Amino acid sequence: MMMRWSFCSLSVGADMSIKEVPHIPVLLDEVLSFVQTIENGCFLDATTGFANHSYEILQGTSLDMLCNDKDMEALEFSKKKLSPFEGRVKFTNKSFSKLEDELISLNIKGILADIGVSSYQLDNLDRGFGFESEVLDMRMDKRSDLDAKFVVNNYSKEELERIFKEYGEVRDYKKIANVICDYRKDKEIESSKELATLVARHTRKFSKINPATLVFQAIRIEVNGELEELKSLLLNIENANISGLKVLIISFHSLEDRIVKQKFKEWTKKCICSSEVMRCECGNNNQKGKILTKKPITASIEEIEENPRSRSAKLRVFEFNTKEI
Repeated sequence: MMMRWSFCSLSVGADMSIKEVPHIPVLLDEVLSFVQTIENGCFLDATTGFANHSYEILQGTSLDMLCNDKDMEALEFSKKKLSPFEGRVKFTNKSFSKLEDELISLNIKGILADIGVSSYQLDNLDRGFGFESEVLDMRMDKRSDLDAKFVVNNYSKEELERIFKEYGEVRDYKKIANVICDYRKDKEIESSKELATLVARHTRKFSKINPATLVFQAIRIEVNGELEELKSLLLNIENANISGLKVLIISFHSLEDRIVKQKFKEWTKKCICSSEVMRCECGNNNQKGKILTKKPITASIEEIEENPRSRSAKLRVFEFNTKEI
């Protein structure tokens, strides 16, 4: 498989120079194989990022596109990148859970949601996602009031335990919460680097990944409300119930994938009666469509070699029933 590298000139701050940043769209060929079966209408990229998927979709199809992202920095870049397709693409700047009106009004026939933090956000130390960052932020939307610094320094021990357990599946969640609470009695934790060092110092290392990885994942999910955002997006899609709509979701950890898997399975149910009911009373005709991926599609060995971050990506696809006019 031929990997597409998209090198982007990107301004990374008012006082910083323009630099070339490589962006590799995850599972691109697999995404395109589903999108190219959509003959007309508008395609929604709910998490545009730096428009890698969007660019290839616009180039390889005749579809119009709505490109959305709540990260304004990414969206401004995407507007420039997609300028060759002016007239076929529109942009919105909001959480992808808030797109219910667009789903109905724009004749949306396909949706892509690439869930999670982008490579640029991880690598840009000014955003506070990375282990070496001198800030502690982790907001995907800089307009948000809640940031990682507040979570780490103000959440109670019980609240920290909850997010480490539920969002990070951290093995030593109680111990790490206690370590953070003890440490901040003397001084505020001011940077991601300081937090990563603290966690690593008190964590047993079970693999090659940084010991703070799951703790950072949990804090990031809490700050950005990622799981609730995903649930809201899927609910809005369900309520829109668009004829023939194809839904493509790329997730990067088991919590997200589980939500998508369960919702897709729910959409295939013919009977939606309560388990307490002895006999079906719903008509047994409530199936909304079909799952097009029996198992999640994952990256090939070649793609993982080119882009190690693709190793945890999973693509699931659902197609809603086509309604007779």
